[in-house]
Amino acid sequence: MFYSNESELENNLPAINEFYTNTLKKAYLSTAAGKLFYAYAKPKQAHTAIVISSGRIEGLDKYKELLWELYCNNFAVFIVDHQGQGRSYRLLKNPHKGYVKQFEDYSHDLNQFNLEVVKQHWQGKKLLLSHSMGGAIAFDYLARYSHDFSGAFLSAPMFDIHTKGIPKPVAQFIAASASLLGFSGCYALGQSDYTPEEFALNTLTSSQIRYDQFRATYQQTPLLQLGGVTYGWLHTVFSFIKALDKLSITTPLFIASAENDEVVDNQAQHKLASRHKNTLIKQFKGAKHELFFERDEIRQPLLTSLYKFCDSIG
Repeated sequence: MFYSNESELENNLPAINEFYTNTLKKAYLSTAAGKLFYAYAKPKQAHTAIVISSGRIEGLDKYKELLWELYCNNFAVFIVDHQGQGRSYRLLKNPHKGYVKQFEDYSHDLNQFNLEVVKQHWQGKKLLLSHSMGGAIAFDYLARYSHDFSGAFLSAPMFDIHTKGIPKPVAQFIAASASLLGFSGCYALGQSDYTPEEFALNTLTSSQIRYDQFRATYQQTPLLQLGGVTYGWLHTVFSFIKALDKLSITTPLFIASAENDEVVDNQAQHKLASRHKNTLIKQFKGAKHELFFERDEIRQPLLTSLYKFCDSIG
């Protein structure tokens, strides 16, 4: 397998950007609420399709390196920007506010994307790959809709969140009360418009070059920027987390857990893995939240696990 690495990343940028510009086919998918931006690419010798459900604040522009790398390894790739982020539609006047009416809207969009785009261009083996919020969306989708995915690889899935010193029951009550009182579109306490953190302060990755490229991409294209979460988003997420025990799937899962995750609560990942058959969970030592954007010594074993998992499922 070919692995993209940090030492060659800068030299590979022309090839990555060429792939993004000329090979990756990009378009918009019309939904009842607005247009979703998506992209796909199929190498001639493609053996498997990987459909990506990205995390909060992410858009497909951030995934250029991974999309290119998977394509080089003969995977067909499909990715859609979730509503409210990336180049897809946003419901609030201030586009920086993280918001969704109800969490199930995300999985409804993913189902439409699979039916109207992925199935149109690919009829073979498929794997659902996700990160963080995208992992919660992927799980919700697999539980609610009929599908033909052979398995799902979940990177740091958002099955619970850290509430930054506020007891979770208190945070849940505040989010629910604010939404009930008509403040669902307001920033939650401490949240604001997009503000990039210095690398030394970031909780996402320990790879400086990948972090710097992510921030540079968002600086060059302000349209991609997304700020903090609203009370409405928080309320829908807490509602999803509470309902998680009622959702059940039989699809094979691989959960990649980041040892030093400060964004999502890893205990919820182990709890879910223990009650679902056909689920593997592996912790990646030294990793922060964004495993696909980590240092090579973390990222390459992660991708090796992905490839082995892909080979193991029908």
